[in-house]
Amino acid sequence: MPHILVAGHLHSAGIALLDRTPNVTYDYIEEISEDSYAPFIADADALVLRTQPLSAATVARARKLKIVSRHGVGYDAVDLQALDVRGITLCIAGDVNSVSVAEHAMTLILACAKYLVRADQAVRDGQWQWRNRLMAGEVGGRRLLILGYGRTGRHLATMAAGFGMDIRAYDPFLAAQGKWPTGAVGSVETLHDGLEWADIISVNVPKGDRPLLGATELRHVRPGAILVNTARGGVVDEVALTEALSSGRIAAAGLDVFDPEPPSTHNPLLDMDQVILTPHIAGLTAQAAERMAVYSVKNVLDFFAGALDPALIVNREFVR
Repeated sequence: MPHILVAGHLHSAGIALLDRTPNVTYDYIEEISEDSYAPFIADADALVLRTQPLSAATVARARKLKIVSRHGVGYDAVDLQALDVRGITLCIAGDVNSVSVAEHAMTLILACAKYLVRADQAVRDGQWQWRNRLMAGEVGGRRLLILGYGRTGRHLATMAAGFGMDIRAYDPFLAAQGKWPTGAVGSVETLHDGLEWADIISVNVPKGDRPLLGATELRHVRPGAILVNTARGGVVDEVALTEALSSGRIAAAGLDVFDPEPPSTHNPLLDMDQVILTPHIAGLTAQAAERMAVYSVKNVLDFFAGALDPALIVNREFVR
């Protein structure tokens, strides 16, 4: 009988699926921290994991662990090498929140273009004449560069096309595989070419070993551009971004992710009214949370039934 450890608050639909599944038991630790679930890991055959880390030290204590199912699609906080050494499968929830993230990116793009934070504050402060400064802009006809043309990037392209934007994408991995989709969205050959072309930049790529957009890259951005990041903290160098915003090279930014999270209260980005900040909620709509909970639990149940979709397995060498 598999014993499952659920680490972190899960939508009730995921817990309900466990409750109605025969021949499984589970522990449910709602707090989102590694320290809170680590004492229970030794008895777990499976781990359903939210956003908290899974370190090599905790993996070493997981004597029975066979599968880790991420509640979402990112796994940068998981020590994949430690899992590989033990032959423990890591899987993701699949395409459960790409529409939500794309909607959030589009929201931030519009909010930045309209300077909604400043507009809201003007009304609250009795500065009605702020409207005559004509700071708010339009997105129709403006150039959108999408960094990373996966599911989220493609949904965003569809939404942006509805606003009449000129859209290009940068995804060297997709281009190298010769799998660039047909349609109105063109590709750019180099990141620098794209940054020099774009009025608005949306970051939709996984976190790498170094920031994709650092000081060197941001110097190639067109003056007055808008930058939105709904991917991961650390993909954009926050110090370099702060400098670009202070100089006016980047006119406005919308950030849903930070490095670290939550950001320090001393982070200068918090004091900039041309920056819109949200607490890593792009994929956390009520609908997406329900889907992620159900699918992260279902992946564990499918694993023990021998029916887990191989496309959801991160360490593919473990696909049987």
